[in-house]
Amino acid sequence: MDRRKFIGWFSVGALASSLPVVIAACSSSNNQPLVQPEKPTTDKGVRKDGFQSVGTVQELTEKGSILDKKNLPKPVLVLHNPSSNNLVAVNPTCTHQGCSVAWEADTKTLSCPCHGSKFNPDGSVLKGPATKPLESFTAKEENGLVLVKVG
Repeated sequence: MDRRKFIGWFSVGALASSLPVVIAACSSSNNQPLVQPEKPTTDKGVRKDGFQSVGTVQELTEKGSILDKKNLPKPVLVLHNPSSNNLVAVNPTCTHQGCSVAWEADTKTLSCPCHGSKFNPDGSVLKGPATKPLESFTAKEENGLVLVKVG
């Protein structure tokens, strides 16, 4: 056997003998995901009455609004309704084409940056092209927490 054939067969043998090691390394013997899901930084568990904490009253006062996209089944934007000073919670997904609306404190409106739709703080349409209101949720303050009931 010449040297080329020997090196060729040796390479095939080395590759074939390392294949089980590669397969074992790629398979998982335990059924845990490789990437651990992100855990909320605060206790935001759902209570028996269906309300869930999205932040603190202090945080709402300082920021003007609270946006939670991770800890609830749907995204939620909470703010004080300037006309009634009650808490308002809406899904910030624009009903026109799904962009995220943002609270504009100076105009007291929720504005869509994509196509210019504007919504009142309660989620009703102020200006199109959106024709449907934003989905709204029940919100309240309790023991220094801002609570929202989604569902």
